[in-house]
Amino acid sequence: MNIVLMILLGALAGVLSGMGIGGGVILIPALTMLFSQTQHGAQNINLLYFIPTAIFALIIHAKNRQIETKILPVTIIGGIIGAIGGSLIALNLQGDTLRKIFAGFLLIMGIVEFLKGRKKAANTAA
Repeated sequence: MNIVLMILLGALAGVLSGMGIGGGVILIPALTMLFSQTQHGAQNINLLYFIPTAIFALIIHAKNRQIETKILPVTIIGGIIGAIGGSLIALNLQGDTLRKIFAGFLLIMGIVEFLKGRKKAANTAA
């Protein structure tokens, strides 16, 4: 049963990754709640999971010419700097603190998206 659930979880996270949303939004909470992974362990699994899913999504998006290449180099440099800094910070945080930061991030993103949706609906109705 766990293997089937893990495959379904991986597939759902893969769909989100392919859409550019990020499978970690589903994968990390599910790994900690359903499979008793530590927060650090779940985030590390997510990092390894991201590599092959990102490669396949990138191939499909590149084939369909959906990649904005003008901003890519600067974004990659910023991402590398952020990944190094974030990794160093995460290594020095307790799992509970890391979990709270991740939950806060998800909450803030949810609120921002909710407000953007309401604003868009209000502009459409006007």
